[in-house]
Amino acid sequence: MTDSLPVPDSPDTPAVPPPPPVHWFADVLASDGRVVRLRPITAEDAQRLQQFHAALSDRTRYLRYFGPYPRISVKDLYRTTHVDYHDRVGLVVELGEQIIAVGRYELLDRPGRRAAEVAFVVADEHQGRGLGSILLEHLAGSAAENKIETFVAEVLAENITMVTVFREAGYQVERSRDGSVLHLEFAIDPTEALVSVRDARERASEARSVGNLLAPGSVAVIGATPTPGRVGGVVLANLLSGVFQGPVYPVNPNRRSVRGVRAYPTVRDIPDEVDLALVAVPAAAIGSVLDDCMAKGVKGLVVLTAGFAETGPEGLAAERDLVAAARGHGMRVVGPSALGIANTDPEVSLNATLATILPARGRIGFFCQSGPLGAAILGEAAARNLGLSTFVSAGNRADVSGNDLLQYWDTAPDTDVILLYLESFGNPRKFSRIARRVARTKPIVAVSSGRLAARAQPTGDMDRSIVRDLFAQAGIVQVDSISELFDCAALLGYQPLPAGGRLAVISNSTALSWLAVDAARGEGLAVGDPVNLGPQATPGAFLDALVAALRSDETDSVIVVFAPPVPLPMAGFADAIRAAIAAVPDAGKPVLTTFVAEQGIPNLLAERGPGGTAVRGSIPSYPDPERAARALARVRRYAEWRTKPVSAVVQPAGMDTEAARVLVNEWMGEAGERWLTDLETVRLLDCYGIDVVTFREVRTAEEAVEAAEALGYPVAAKATGEIWRRRPDLSGVRLDLWRPEAVRQAYRDLVEICGDPVLHIQQMAPTGVGCILRVQDDPSFGSVIEFGLSGLIIELLGDRAYRALPLTEDESVALIDAPRAAALLSGTPASPRVDKAALVELAQRISALFDDLPELRELSCEPVLASPTSAAILYARVRIGPEPSRFDVGPRRLA
Repeated sequence: MTDSLPVPDSPDTPAVPPPPPVHWFADVLASDGRVVRLRPITAEDAQRLQQFHAALSDRTRYLRYFGPYPRISVKDLYRTTHVDYHDRVGLVVELGEQIIAVGRYELLDRPGRRAAEVAFVVADEHQGRGLGSILLEHLAGSAAENKIETFVAEVLAENITMVTVFREAGYQVERSRDGSVLHLEFAIDPTEALVSVRDARERASEARSVGNLLAPGSVAVIGATPTPGRVGGVVLANLLSGVFQGPVYPVNPNRRSVRGVRAYPTVRDIPDEVDLALVAVPAAAIGSVLDDCMAKGVKGLVVLTAGFAETGPEGLAAERDLVAAARGHGMRVVGPSALGIANTDPEVSLNATLATILPARGRIGFFCQSGPLGAAILGEAAARNLGLSTFVSAGNRADVSGNDLLQYWDTAPDTDVILLYLESFGNPRKFSRIARRVARTKPIVAVSSGRLAARAQPTGDMDRSIVRDLFAQAGIVQVDSISELFDCAALLGYQPLPAGGRLAVISNSTALSWLAVDAARGEGLAVGDPVNLGPQATPGAFLDALVAALRSDETDSVIVVFAPPVPLPMAGFADAIRAAIAAVPDAGKPVLTTFVAEQGIPNLLAERGPGGTAVRGSIPSYPDPERAARALARVRRYAEWRTKPVSAVVQPAGMDTEAARVLVNEWMGEAGERWLTDLETVRLLDCYGIDVVTFREVRTAEEAVEAAEALGYPVAAKATGEIWRRRPDLSGVRLDLWRPEAVRQAYRDLVEICGDPVLHIQQMAPTGVGCILRVQDDPSFGSVIEFGLSGLIIELLGDRAYRALPLTEDESVALIDAPRAAALLSGTPASPRVDKAALVELAQRISALFDDLPELRELSCEPVLASPTSAAILYARVRIGPEPSRFDVGPRRLA
C-alpha cells in the first residue's frame, strides 16, 4: 500500500496533536499467550518508529509499501505520528520499550458511507503471533467510535499472510483485483460472525496464556532458602519433592546452592531461559526482582509475597504498578499473596505451592483466591481421595483470574470437572459468558464467599438470592460450603449425570432411609417408598436390590444406605455394590452411598488408578444420606440445565438504537451521572418500544383539567415527589377521576399534602397484578435485571428473581416464572390469567436497551400492571452514568 503524503505543515496534519484517548490503551494477549501492549501512536514515537522501520526485512517492507523503502521519509514519519485520533488514527503494539507492530487508518474522501483506508505491519520476529488481527480489531473499534462504517485495504496478491488476516477476521470482505494488487473492502459492524471469531481468538490466547504458566519448561525460585519455615524454602522443597520435569533455578545472592541445587545471585545470571519465576521476597524488594525478570524475558510470575492490595491504598497502587510493568514486558502474574500453582500431569509434575499436601493426579481443576483457605481445600481434597489435574490460587487476583482458568479448562483434555472458590470477579459479564459456554460440556461447581454476596449491599438474603439465580442462569452448580463443594465434585467427577429426577433409596435402616427420602423430596427429587432390606440384610440382598433399581425404567439414580446393627466388616457390602453396577454396565445411572458406621467419608468404593487415586466409575460415599441427597439434587438441576437447547439473545422489533444513543450522549454531556427526568425517561424508553402509560405534567388545577380532557376520562392524579411514588397507602395518588371538578379537587388535595405544585395527570391503566422490573449495577455481576410482584409483604419476603444481562429468549420466560408468587400471573379463581407474553417482551426490550447503551446504570419500572391484555408501566426511572471500565464489549483486552 502506498501513501500520498503532504508536507508537514499540511492543514490536515496537526502541528500539536490532541491527547490520545485513554480508553484505547490496552493489554492484549497474542496468539501464543504472551501479553503485548497496544496504545495510540504519539509524536514522541518518531525515533522508535524509525528504528522499527529500519529493522524490517526487505521482504516485509516490500509487501507493506509495494516496493523498496529502506528509510521512512520525514514527511511519512511526521504524518504517521501526528494524527487527530478521529479521521486519521495510528496504533502501535509494543513489548517493553520496543515497537513491534504499527497500524493506521485514514479517512477517504469519497461520497456515501464513511470509509477509511487501513494498513498495518508487524516486525519480522513477531509475525505469526496474531498481532495483525489484534491491530485490525482495535482499529475497527476506534473507527466505529468515529462513525466510520467501512474499511478499505490495498494488498499485494502475493501477500498471503495479510490477505489471510482480513479473510479470517470475521468480516464480509468484497475483493477486486487490479494486476498484482487486491482491493479489499468490508463493513466493520460487529456482526455475529465477527464476535464469534473474536471470542474464539480470545479463548485460544487466554487458554495458551494459562498453559504457559502451568506447563513451564523451567522455573526460578526468587528468594529460595534452605530454611523450612520460610516461603522460599517451602516452595522450593515442594518443587523438588514433586519431581518437576524441568530445571529449577534457586535465586539467592548469599548462597552458592540451596538444597543441593546451584543458586544464582539474580535471575539475569541464570545462563538458560526461564519460563516461570516464583517470587518469595518481601514486597519492598519486588521492584528489583521485576526488573531482572523483565530483562531476562520471563514468561510468567507467581507472586507468593503478601503486602499489596490487602494492606491499603499504597499497597493497591504498588500492586497495579507491578501488573502494569509485568504485562508491558509480556508476562502474566498470578497473585500477589498467592498460594501458588500446581499441575499433576506426570510430564510436568509442577508443585509450585506452599501447601503441605497436594492431591494425587485426577481430572478436577480447582481455582481459588484465598491462600490459607486454598491449603485447607487441598488437604480436604486429598483426604477425600479426589484427584486434581491443575490448581491455581490467585491470591489478590491482580491479573490471572477465574475467567482465564475457565478458558484454559474449557479445552484441557485432562480436566472433566471445574471447582471455583470465588471472592470477586475480574469481569462479571465475561465470567457469565464464558461460564455459560463451558458448563455445556464440563460441570462448574462454585462456592461464593460471604464477601462476594455482600458486595452489592450489606444485607444478606437478597444478595445470596442474586448469587443463586445468576449462577443457575450460567449453569453453575452453586454450593454454600467447601464440604458441599466436594460432595458435588465426588459425584460429578466419578458418576454419570442423572437423566431425570426419579430416585430410588435402598437401605437396611428404616429411619435412615426415610431421612434420605425426606431430604430428597425437599430438594425437588421424585422418590417413592424406600426399599427397606431390614437390619439383617446380607451383601447379596443389597446386590439384588441395586441391580433391580438400575434395571428399572422408573429410576434415574440410586442412594444406598448401609447401617450395620452391630460392627461388621464393610468390604463385602462394598463389593456387592460394585458387583451390582458391573452387572448393569449400560445403566448410566449415578449411585451414591452412605456407610453410617464409618467415621468421616470412607473410600471403600473407590476404583484405584495409578498412584492410588480414585478413577471414573468410583462410587462416592457420604457421611449421612442428607448430604448425599443434597449433592444429587444439585447435580440433577445442572443436568437438566445442560439438556436444554441453547437459546439466543432476543432483539425485539421496533427499536431505534441510534436515536437512543443520541439522547444519552446529549444528556451525558450536560451533567454526567444523574437521574433522568420523567419526561426524559419516557423519550428514551420510547426509542425501544417501551411505553409508559401516557401522562401530562401540570402545575395548576386548570392545567390538570386540560390534561384530563386531552387524555380522556377516567384519569389519575399523582404526586411526583419520590417519597410519594412508592407509598403502599397510595396517599399521593387519586384514582378514577371522571369529572373536571374531581380533577380540580384531587389537584388541590395533593398539593396541600405534598407541598409541590407539579403533578402528573395520567390515563387509567387496565386493572391488573402489580409487578416490578428493575435493572441495576451489581459490583460482582454487572447489570442485573430483577423481577417480582409488587407489594410490601412480598418485598419483605424477598420473593424476587434475578438474571444477568443480556437475556436470551428462554431466560426472559424463566425470569417471569421464577418468583414463588408468579403463580398468581397464571390466574386464580378470583383473578384471570395475565398477559405474561407482554411481561416477557418488556424484559427483552429492557435487556436490549442496557446491552446497547452501556451508559445506563439503573432502571426501575414500578409498578407494572399486568392485565389479561397488556403490561402497563405506570412509572419508570432511569439513571445514566459513565460506562464501566470492564464492559465486555469491543476488541479483545485484558481487564
